Amino acid sequence: MNQMANRNRAEVRTAVHSRIRRKVRGTTARPRLAVYRSLNHIYAQLIDDEKAQTLASASTTEKTLGVKSGGNIEAAKKIGQTIAERAIAAGISSVVFDRGGYLYHGRVKALTDAARAAGLNKNEAVEVEAAAEPEPVPEEAPAKPKKAKKEKKEAAAKEK
Repeated sequence: MNQMANRNRAEVRTAVHSRIRRKVRGTTARPRLAVYRSLNHIYAQLIDDEKAQTLASASTTEKTLGVKSGGNIEAAKKIGQTIAERAIAAGISSVVFDRGGYLYHGRVKALTDAARAAGLNKNEAVEVEAAAEPEPVPEEAPAKPKKAKKEKKEAAAKEK
């Protein structure tokens, strides 16, 4: 019998996260930026897995950040910027990203992009900016006005 059909979304995310965690490991030199996303909030932590210690954290539950709703992309960007500032203040400039089993999309992507823009993983920020710049599109000749068709129809009607 197929066991996957009986699993709920939380179990699937936990399984994906455990597979990610086999590969992603935070060190003292390069801690893990772990993201947790709930329906109403988003949380980010810098974790040193060698010492099993949280070095810095930021979340939308903090009143001082002035985030009205934590369940949107603007809030995720604010948290990404805040965690990057706190990391740099703690002397951390490079991190390993742990998406926590979530798809790298939406709020999770917004948080990491904001963290990179604020100074984390400088080498990645350059690559992201290069990929984000749209390629120059050659300008096409202006389209003919739509009146031409209407005029042709009117001319054909007059001939009859």
